[in-house]
Amino acid sequence: MNMQASRLAPSPTGALHLGNARTFLVNWAIARKNGWTLCMRMEDLDGPRVKQGAVDECLQTLQWLGLDWDGPMLVQSNDQGPYLEAMEQLCSSGRVYPCDLSRSDIASVASAPQEGVHETPFPASLRPPTAGTPIPFDPAGENFRFMVEPGIREIDDHLLGSSRHDVHAVPGDFVVWTRRNAPAYQLAVVIDDARQGVTQVVRGEDLLPSAARQTLLYEALGLQPPEWWHLPLVLGEDGHRLAKRHGDTRVSSYRAHGIRPERIIGLLGHWCGLTTEPEEMTIEDFREGFEIDLLPSTPITMGREDDQWLRSG
Repeated sequence: MNMQASRLAPSPTGALHLGNARTFLVNWAIARKNGWTLCMRMEDLDGPRVKQGAVDECLQTLQWLGLDWDGPMLVQSNDQGPYLEAMEQLCSSGRVYPCDLSRSDIASVASAPQEGVHETPFPASLRPPTAGTPIPFDPAGENFRFMVEPGIREIDDHLLGSSRHDVHAVPGDFVVWTRRNAPAYQLAVVIDDARQGVTQVVRGEDLLPSAARQTLLYEALGLQPPEWWHLPLVLGEDGHRLAKRHGDTRVSSYRAHGIRPERIIGLLGHWCGLTTEPEEMTIEDFREGFEIDLLPSTPITMGREDDQWLRSG
C-alpha cells in the first residue's frame, strides 16, 4: 500500500500568480502520477497579511485550473491545540525560550548578514541566562525562539540535490511562537505536515533554507521529517521572484479577461519542459506528459512574450 502523502498549502495573503500556479501544478502532477494522497491546507496564521476573500478566491482558482485534492481542507486558524501542545513539549525540554528583543536590538549586536542573505542573524550571545532550562509555556506577549546548536545540516532534495546549511549562523535561534500569540511559520508547518501525514513536501526553492530549520524541529519533537522537493522559481525579467512589480500575473486576472485554463496550463507546461513552445493543453494532458526529468534545473524567467501569448488566445 502506498502511504505517501503531499499537500497543497496556499496562504490567503494575496491572489495566486503564475509562479504559484506552476508550483501547485507540479505538486499535483507528482502526487497524482505516483499515487500519493494530496491534502489541502490553508495557511492563514499570518494575521495582518491575510486578505478578505482570499481563501475562496484561491480555492476557486485552483479548481478552475483543474486541480483536485483528497479529503477535507485543514485551516490552520481553526485549531491551535496541536501548536500549543508542541510548544509545551519544547518548553519542557528546554529547547525554546522567551525573547522580548526587538529587531533593532538584535541588529545592533548581530554581525552583518552574509551576501545574498536577507535575514539578520540572532547570535547565541543574546540568549538569556535561563535558556536551555525547562520552563512552563506562558506566551504573555513575547516571542519564543528555538535554540540552534552549532553544526552543519545537510538537506537531500529530489530536485536540487544535496545542500549544506549552517542554521546556527543564519538565522541562529529562530522564532517559533510570536508575540501575537500564534505559532510562527516554521513550527506551524512542521505540526501540520505531521498531523496530515505528509511525507513528501513539494514547494518553491525559496523555502529550501526552511527545510533545515524544520528538520531541527522535527527532531526536537520526535517526529519523522518528510522528503523534500524544492522547485526552481519563476522570475521576472529583472531576475527577481515574480511579484506585483512585474505586472498583473494573477491567474484570477487572466481568467477575468477571458483566458481559458488550457491556455494557462499550456504556458506552465512549457515552463515545465513538456513542450518546446507554449501550446494549449488540458490538466489531463499535463498530468500524462509530465515527467520529473523534464523539469528545468534553473529558474524560469517570465517575459513579455509569455504574457502576450496568453492574451493572444
